[in-house]
Amino acid sequence: MLRIIDARDGEPTGVRPGLVRVHAHVTGADTAALRVLLMADVLARALELGGTPVVTVAAPSTSLRERADALGIRPAEPDAPGLGRALHVVGAGHTAPDGVRIEVAPATGPADTAASPSAVRLALLARPRRHPVDLDPAALTAAHDTLGRWRGAVADWAVHPSRPIPEQVRQELRAAWEDDLDVPAVLEVLGRVEGDDDLPAGARFETYAYADRLLGLDLAREIGARA
Repeated sequence: MLRIIDARDGEPTGVRPGLVRVHAHVTGADTAALRVLLMADVLARALELGGTPVVTVAAPSTSLRERADALGIRPAEPDAPGLGRALHVVGAGHTAPDGVRIEVAPATGPADTAASPSAVRLALLARPRRHPVDLDPAALTAAHDTLGRWRGAVADWAVHPSRPIPEQVRQELRAAWEDDLDVPAVLEVLGRVEGDDDLPAGARFETYAYADRLLGLDLAREIGARA
């Protein structure tokens, strides 16, 4: 069961099965607002992976919606009053209506970066959501390099027979994202799997494909491109 730290009192709260509304509260179109939308998207993905139906609610400006589309952040409903339990994703220090409040620290960086949208998405996810993040050249380069390496590895693993995800690895992934949406811990698990030559290639492929349902990084993009 997903456990989220409620910013109202700092206490963990479990999200039990049943319809959930994930509200992303954003104003403006800066990178901080983009990060709020991204964390709402990942939260919805985590809930869906656990079998919980989700309605995402947000009303971004046109320019912010365009940036969100580029990052693969799924569209939201403008409103969904009264449906299910409400989880509110907000920027640090922002208020929200009654309900669990999930705070996201500020993010800084230009809107017109030359980095790929996937690299921006990974750079925003690589830091814990309660820690500020700066999309400086070093962070974007690191994200770009990691994506290139992982996509290449996934393409190589894909030509091998499929093998099941080791149960311990599956549990580590779920334990990470169910613990207050700890995406950096998910990335750490993938880093260990990448370097574990004792794992069959097919199992590593399935692990990355499974984790990408949460991350939304299009890690399978290069499959077939090397033929």
